[in-house]
Amino acid sequence: MPKRVLIANRGEIARRIARTCRRLGVDHVAVHSDADAGAAHLDGAFETVHIGPSAARESYLDIDAVVGAALRTDCDAVHPGYGFLSENPEFAARVTEAGLVYIGPDAATIAAMGDKARARELMAAAGVPVLPGSEHATESAAQLRADAARIGYPVILKPVAGGGGKGMRVVHGEAELPDAVAEAVRLGRAGFGDGRLLAERYVAAPRHIEVQVFGDRHGNVVHLLERECSLQRRHQKIVEEAPAPHLPPVTRKALLDAAVRGATALGYVGAGTFEFILDGDGRFFFLEVNTRLQVEHPVTEEITGLDLVEWQLRVADGEPLPLPQHRIRATGHAIECRVYAEDPAHGFRPAPGRAEVVEWPPEVRVEAAFDGPGAVPGFYDPMVAKLVAAGPDRETALARLRTAIGETTLVGLTTNLGFLGELLAEPRVLDGRVDTHLVDAFTARSAPPDRAGRALACAAAMAVPDRTAGASPWSGTVGAFDRAALDPDAPLGRIGLRHEGRDHEARLLSRDRAGLRVDTDGGRFTVLAEPASGGLVRGTVGTTQWTGLATAAGYEIVIGGHRVALGRRSFDEGGGDTSDGAVRTPMPGVVVGVACAPGARVEAGELLVVVEAMKMENRIVAPFAGTIERLSCAQNETVTADQVLVTLTPEGDTHA
Repeated sequence: MPKRVLIANRGEIARRIARTCRRLGVDHVAVHSDADAGAAHLDGAFETVHIGPSAARESYLDIDAVVGAALRTDCDAVHPGYGFLSENPEFAARVTEAGLVYIGPDAATIAAMGDKARARELMAAAGVPVLPGSEHATESAAQLRADAARIGYPVILKPVAGGGGKGMRVVHGEAELPDAVAEAVRLGRAGFGDGRLLAERYVAAPRHIEVQVFGDRHGNVVHLLERECSLQRRHQKIVEEAPAPHLPPVTRKALLDAAVRGATALGYVGAGTFEFILDGDGRFFFLEVNTRLQVEHPVTEEITGLDLVEWQLRVADGEPLPLPQHRIRATGHAIECRVYAEDPAHGFRPAPGRAEVVEWPPEVRVEAAFDGPGAVPGFYDPMVAKLVAAGPDRETALARLRTAIGETTLVGLTTNLGFLGELLAEPRVLDGRVDTHLVDAFTARSAPPDRAGRALACAAAMAVPDRTAGASPWSGTVGAFDRAALDPDAPLGRIGLRHEGRDHEARLLSRDRAGLRVDTDGGRFTVLAEPASGGLVRGTVGTTQWTGLATAAGYEIVIGGHRVALGRRSFDEGGGDTSDGAVRTPMPGVVVGVACAPGARVEAGELLVVVEAMKMENRIVAPFAGTIERLSCAQNETVTADQVLVTLTPEGDTHA
């Protein structure tokens, strides 16, 4: 067993690895960037090391800084976690060359599996089914056209060095191919430093099934069963479970055997995941190997009762696998969801920020970046936590997860919690009949309701008690009244609020034991509100639960897991939009594309700037037709949330 491990990561996975280290009596060293100087993953570490500025490429992706930190703190091993350097063969080699133990497979295996063309070749030789596809990776559109003609349309183009779905393009016919190749090559070069592509047969509505494998240095290889990972958006998983539902026993056995056969052929050491797609006819095909611990490993731990991080530490230290295949058993069912700092109401754009109040549900396993107030920087992946529910069967586990989502409180941070709750109530999800396109189809047909009106009503309910403290934001009377003497539609008071640049008004119509009846420009609502701990107010608006927090800026309202932030407004401020021609970035990030220039005329919706935040490219477009008056950003510039990028003069406006 290693004596001291440097955890080359951050957030929830760093905390997860540290937990096992503490249980086993292994010292751990934590690293951090400027952005993570006060992060929760540093708590309890034997030593903490600052490794660079906030940008990942200057800190968590800096091999010299990470290896140097391990050497300076007398570590004898390095755990890469997932993401960042976890599948970088150069990093694995440098750790080993420094005389340290790399907790994962060797650099040669990582390199071979990181090259999709090489991985296909090795798996085919091992008898693992692969999709019909290119024999060699290339940037040549002519060669890819020939490959596609041989394979048959539709095909999917994959960057050979890619991961996470980035740069993949589906091509339905030859006419689409040139533009798709050009775009995929560009994204491959920009994202991975390698523009070569593979063409493979595209399976229209597959399931995504993966198998957890483990190997040791003594030639032993086992599987720890499979996971269902079909619920994903933009090729990123958001809900995973084990075992996979509705998987025929014959297919399950063939999948597990294929994964073990592939891992054995590689001489695989450590934790790895073999990913497959399963078509509508029950045939499965190799997709890729992830040469690290997976984000979704907790569902495997929940059904097997095993600690996969402990297995990693023991295998890396040269021990044989803790259990042979025949002693690995699964009991019950487990399902997890990923909680992201993102805004479902605006295309799931990243939403970095700070959670002022955090209350995780008590009855499920929670893997979180923080347990109290904490920040989600805009420099890294937006995942905040994973909620993991287990039970004797799928129905019980799923019900517990849905309850846990409803019991989670994150105030001040925009997340996908509400979306997750709605997704897990979808009939096909409840039945376990899922595929990789279900989430996109669900999103497309589930237009988000306008929650602003309900949030205004909730904020109004919170504001009423302020009058007793002599600081009421209300105009009019909100105290005791003779109900019979009043026009039921005459407001007793009104409050001004601001939401997303627009001014709104909420009007109190009545207040009694049944609650407050509030009229807003979004409708009329009955609101119940009760004070709770930590300055929170909880209640219902209609039949929906809500939580609120009054802040210096206004009100933070969470309705059914969806956040609405409202600012205070005085009535003498005037109304209307705050449109001043300033086009701002809604999130911090790095400018990776500038598509406009001063003096140029643009149409409404035309691309102006591309900001990369939390590993996603976000398109900033013109809100109306006009002329670029001023460009206030540059390529590769780091920008903050709400920073003005472009100033636009509306069409027909002669003032400049």
